[in-house]
Amino acid sequence: MYIGLDLGTSGLKGIVIDDAQVVLAEATAPLTVQRPHDGWSEQRPADWITAAEAVLDSLATQVDMSAVRGIGLSGHMHGATLLGADDAVLRPCILWNDTRSAAEAAELDANPYFRRLTGNIVFPGFTAPKLAWVRNNEPDTFKKVAKVLLPKDYLRLWLTGEHVAEMSDAAGTSWLDVGTRDWSDELLSATGLTRDHMPRLVEGSAVSGKVRAALGGRWGLGDVVVAGGGGDNAASAVGVGIVKPGQAFVSLGTSGVLFAASSNYQPDAASAVHTFCHALPDTWHQMGVILAAADALNWWAGVAGEDAATLTGFLGALQAPSRTLFLPYLGGERTPHNDAKIRGQFLHLDHATDRTAMTRAVLEGVTHAFRDSFDALTGTGTRIDRLIGVGGGTKSDYWVQAIATSLGLPVDLPVAGDFGGAFGAARLGLMAATGAGVEACGTPPIARTVEPIAALRDDFDAAHARYRAGYAALRGLA
Repeated sequence: MYIGLDLGTSGLKGIVIDDAQVVLAEATAPLTVQRPHDGWSEQRPADWITAAEAVLDSLATQVDMSAVRGIGLSGHMHGATLLGADDAVLRPCILWNDTRSAAEAAELDANPYFRRLTGNIVFPGFTAPKLAWVRNNEPDTFKKVAKVLLPKDYLRLWLTGEHVAEMSDAAGTSWLDVGTRDWSDELLSATGLTRDHMPRLVEGSAVSGKVRAALGGRWGLGDVVVAGGGGDNAASAVGVGIVKPGQAFVSLGTSGVLFAASSNYQPDAASAVHTFCHALPDTWHQMGVILAAADALNWWAGVAGEDAATLTGFLGALQAPSRTLFLPYLGGERTPHNDAKIRGQFLHLDHATDRTAMTRAVLEGVTHAFRDSFDALTGTGTRIDRLIGVGGGTKSDYWVQAIATSLGLPVDLPVAGDFGGAFGAARLGLMAATGAGVEACGTPPIARTVEPIAALRDDFDAAHARYRAGYAALRGLA
């Protein structure tokens, strides 16, 4: 058997799978976020350990843990976990959604070596600007830093006693030369650090260490290896089998993600596309990120005084977009604009515009945002042949068919089941323990495929062009 642990912002999830990748047990433990100041977002690493203990305790009541051979780790990316010389935590972890280091991020991004070596904009959420902030604002703490770990890698330290990171998570720090898959001495130096402050690097499917005997005895674990694992999106991609060129998933969750696997490193930082290492060797991935996807529909449902399922349930068959446009920038936008100031808009309202038309406009607006990400990704040379659809928004057939039509690609919808970060982490644990290769990362069973409607493609192209023009016209008013 193999365990997958996924450290999320709001909770830690664990699952156990067998050799056939059937889920045998699962458990979760809640986590909370501390926000001591405006724009701050922190967690106590000790709480992660408490949550992991609770999850493993629960799993041990459901299955005989002596059969476990490997553990894989997944977790939220970019967090700065600062350890002293004795591995003591120096301060709460600064999380991915913490914005305090905006000035430091802009300063680092102005250094051309960061985009050149990492292939990405230096966003405030990334790890390097957080350390620059600590150096500027908490100098006594900065002087004590011996190691910087990403959140899931602190769990690894607890499990194995080893300071190790893997490529997909390390790519989100702004310290990794993403093309060569190694730490950059030059980028580390720009934040007052050296390679000695970094954990050693392994691939996500490789062995990073073994569970300490003193710890494993609590759950009846024997000789168990711990895989490198993956950052949350990379691990989720492993879970749904997005591991080869041409494969991609579209996630209609609170935010939206278009994630594509690639065998080549082909960044375009200016487009705000994330270009990171994948959790498997010699593989990279690109992501376009939409800050409000299902969140935009839920916002509109609240305004309209109706639940989202009811609003979308009356739409019927897919229609050509109307003149009404919705720009889903409720909290700014990431890809392709990297614009924190832009806000959402309804455009071209007239006497004939009713609630149904506005509901369609919201779904179409998010669809156009996915088209922006699709154009940005494919503009770098990344090939996308077909999509797997995941997330709560895929319950709307209208929405899925709109995305399929706009992108000109079929969207496969898996059967019910959780193929997310914990499942992907468990697969990586299996690979590390058995030596299995990419063949272990098959796609889940597909319930059905939503095909694009070719007759409406030109209409969606024209609407997307007006959507792009809308952003350009409104940018100066933000």
